[in-house]
Amino acid sequence: MKKFASQNDLDEKKISFEEIGNDLFAFTAEGDPNSGIIVGDDSVMVIDAQATPTLARQVIQKVRSVTDKPISHLVLSHYHAVRVLGAAEYKASNIIMSSKARSMVVERGQEDWDSEFDRFPRLFKGHEEISGLTWPTTTFDKKMSLFLGKRRVDLYFLGRAHTAGDIVIHVPDSNVLFTGDIVEYKSACYCGDAHLQDWPKTLGKIAKFQAVSLVPGRGDALTDPRQINDAIELTEDFVTSTFKSVSKIAYAGGDLKEAMSSCRDECDKKFSGYAIYEHCLPFNVSRAFDEAKGIDHPRIWTAERDKEMWDLLQ
Repeated sequence: MKKFASQNDLDEKKISFEEIGNDLFAFTAEGDPNSGIIVGDDSVMVIDAQATPTLARQVIQKVRSVTDKPISHLVLSHYHAVRVLGAAEYKASNIIMSSKARSMVVERGQEDWDSEFDRFPRLFKGHEEISGLTWPTTTFDKKMSLFLGKRRVDLYFLGRAHTAGDIVIHVPDSNVLFTGDIVEYKSACYCGDAHLQDWPKTLGKIAKFQAVSLVPGRGDALTDPRQINDAIELTEDFVTSTFKSVSKIAYAGGDLKEAMSSCRDECDKKFSGYAIYEHCLPFNVSRAFDEAKGIDHPRIWTAERDKEMWDLLQ
């Protein structure tokens, strides 16, 4: 069997850490998962934990370069292993997810960990230290406000997108947004657990914030409104192009291989230079095909199902 695309992706990525608002920071790494940092009056919130304690320490090192305040809150944008399994390293007393994201840890957290680890080993550096699945201490349904001293942070579930439980984090005093993988910037969207027809509506709600800075799930931090609009439009184009090209094959009674060919015809010319494009493509086609066939609740990816699908679509 041909290796997963990301099993050959072994080069270390250059980490960037930049201030994107007043005491607000973006941890980015050339298309690898991003984290966000919000420094409050008396403590710190980190957004997205990274996949392992080893990788979490890289984030903590950057936090310590700007503040010695304790990390009190860890907010997880969704349930995927690369976002959550480093959580224990922060020793945060508050770990927050949407209610739906927690339910997905219950339903498929272990399967997701196993399959992501197999597909993308570089993102699990120091995986031996992972102590187990990450569970939130607090969940919410639609909106929740937290206070770091006087500083308010608003968490929103705006609708289904990259998963059924994605949230965005808004800091109103600076109008800065952290979107997790609902928005990507010149990085492929992973759609294997997505709701592709809902995703553009959720992007529309993000656009209405008219944020001055935005940290996407992958790709550079965005500190210009034109860049932010560009990222939202590119993400929408990626998602709609994927679904449109795959669904027309599904509706016509075609098979998954034909859907893959149709998706390549539509998407390669626009997106093949994006980070993790080849890694995501077969999973994206498979989920878009299922959604077009009326499967609303994404099927669970297991290490075995990953390999069967990957083999089929080579």
